[in-house]
Amino acid sequence: MSEPTPMPMPMPASAPSRRRQGPAARRQARWALAAVATGAFCVQLDSFALHPALPVIRAELHGSAATAAWTVSGYLLAAGSLMPVAGRLGDLYGRRRMLLVGLVLFAAAASLCALAPSLPLLVAARVLQGAGGALIMPTGLALLTNMSPPGHEGRGVGGRRAIGRALGLAGVATVCGPFLGGVLAASVSWRAVFWLTVPPAAIAALCALRAPASRAADPRPLDVIGAVTATGALACLARWLQQPADGLWGAVAALFGALFVRAERRAARQHRGGRRSPVPLLDPSLFRNRPYVALTAAGAVANAATVALLYVLPLLLSRGRGWPAPGAEPALLVPAAALAVGGPLAGRVRPAAAVRVMTLCLFTAAAALCALGWVGAGARAGAGVAAGTGLAARAAAAITATTATMTTPTATTAATATAATVAAAALGVAGGLALTGTQAVVRRERAGAASGLTKAVMTATAGLGLRAGGGAGPSLAFPAAACFVAGGALVLVRVRQPGRRQ
Repeated sequence: MSEPTPMPMPMPASAPSRRRQGPAARRQARWALAAVATGAFCVQLDSFALHPALPVIRAELHGSAATAAWTVSGYLLAAGSLMPVAGRLGDLYGRRRMLLVGLVLFAAAASLCALAPSLPLLVAARVLQGAGGALIMPTGLALLTNMSPPGHEGRGVGGRRAIGRALGLAGVATVCGPFLGGVLAASVSWRAVFWLTVPPAAIAALCALRAPASRAADPRPLDVIGAVTATGALACLARWLQQPADGLWGAVAALFGALFVRAERRAARQHRGGRRSPVPLLDPSLFRNRPYVALTAAGAVANAATVALLYVLPLLLSRGRGWPAPGAEPALLVPAAALAVGGPLAGRVRPAAAVRVMTLCLFTAAAALCALGWVGAGARAGAGVAAGTGLAARAAAAITATTATMTTPTATTAATATAATVAAAALGVAGGLALTGTQAVVRRERAGAASGLTKAVMTATAGLGLRAGGGAGPSLAFPAAACFVAGGALVLVRVRQPGRRQ
């Protein structure tokens, strides 16, 4: 008598089966990569292309400077505060579905922005667009994470290498966005800046239709109370970080945060008690996952330093004639390329080495930013300062040099570009590691919620590096110091890779 044929074991919903690892599955994974990469490109392009167009928008729509600034602040508040909820929605109701919803919402809102007849309507459309962007990033990253079988994330079509490639394309948009925005606003119209993202977002939506479905095997509903309190806390926190002098927003953020913690503890107790209740929006074990916390915090520092570098570098090369200055663009190409390749390089780092590589990147970035400030200080103050008042004073002048009035001779431009390239490469890898590394140390079924929290923290703190220059303008002092302190903290904590995902 022949032995009975064993029944196949069911596979979790978040992990593709072996049957799906054939040519058809690989094609679907490539469509998913195309959708996420193009969507990330649209989000970054929109975020960075609008700044040069703000004066033109204000002049044409006859609004105040404060109202015009809300076209940027409203988008960032919506995107940053909604990302944890968006990631959890993807885990529960389908990552491909939520990615598609985000892309359609983003493209529709961009069209509304381009057609807006007044500044208040433009701000409202930007908030809606921020909601679309919040859905695109965390659900897209979680979708790519779940493309590969467990344990093979670095060798398949999906996984951390796919996330790295998507981040690489997003890095290209980060650098070229301000140039495109400035050119379109000056030569065509500020409305063309918004139309610019509509076709690629539509293409990304078409690609998402061909991507494989992915969702967590959890039938319980969304934690609505946790979602509301988390969104309120993040929105108020981001608003307070924009205006730290206004303590009211900080107090309201703390209140929402306390309500969120209470709601999540209650949901966790009910869940452990076997009651049919919503799963907590953010798994409490996530905050006990030391590699996740360390990479998220370090990624926030690296992202803030990147934003400061992208703002300061064109000013260093502009020679006081505005931005972009004639002849400055070629000097920006190499740092731009270094920043763009950071994502793919981060995708090749093994999860066990992610924290060590992050530490090295932060120290390298701190040194390069100090060197960049040193070059700028020499360009402004001349040889007298360089030869003068001692090493301590020279170092202080270097890292606190304000860049708004710097002049950069041709010889100094090469040194500036070299230091900026090293800083951009280190920060690009660090920013990529914050997303690829955190996805590698969390459970796959909670990948969306984890990526949403990481992106929310990075978005909320992105502008902190621009607030350290006082009245004279942004400086590289704070980003350099923050990178050094964050790298030192990682060394002191000595975070070790856990044996299993939490």
